[in-house]
Amino acid sequence: MKKMLLKVICGASIVGCSACGSTINTTTVSELDLEQFMGQWYEIARFDHSFERDLVGCTADYSMQQNGMVKVVNSGYEKDFNGNFKQSIGIARRPNDEVPGRLEVSFFLWFYSDYNILYISPDYDYVLVGSSSDKYLWILNRLPQMDPDAREKVLAVAREHGYDTRKLIWVSQK
Repeated sequence: MKKMLLKVICGASIVGCSACGSTINTTTVSELDLEQFMGQWYEIARFDHSFERDLVGCTADYSMQQNGMVKVVNSGYEKDFNGNFKQSIGIARRPNDEVPGRLEVSFFLWFYSDYNILYISPDYDYVLVGSSSDKYLWILNRLPQMDPDAREKVLAVAREHGYDTRKLIWVSQK
């Protein structure tokens, strides 16, 4: 058990340090209405990472809990829409009300990861989410398909923040 805990702590330290040499701008939106943010979002694009590798039809569902936390349900299908349905349930919190666009998300015990809302459209139709590392980036949309002008806008914002948008994986949606 001690070895396992040590591995988890060391792994978290390595992930935390991965942003040390990063050239991304982690500035978040200055205003975020969490109630308006709640609901279902379709994953339009993401950077590759192990916990969503080969998933299609990915969605993120957010719902406000009575304790002020946000329930997060991420789901998708392995390889294609006939593949195994996978779902991860976690929680999110806003650690500092003075930085409304910076959230933290946990899918495992008390280990939280950055969830930085870098841009959100005025009507809350699409959002760009990053972290303190240049290894994580998501484009989410309220509909399974994204308007081409909105897509270009969010890609431009991602590039302005220092992300290499050529690394995005475009997620198949129904």
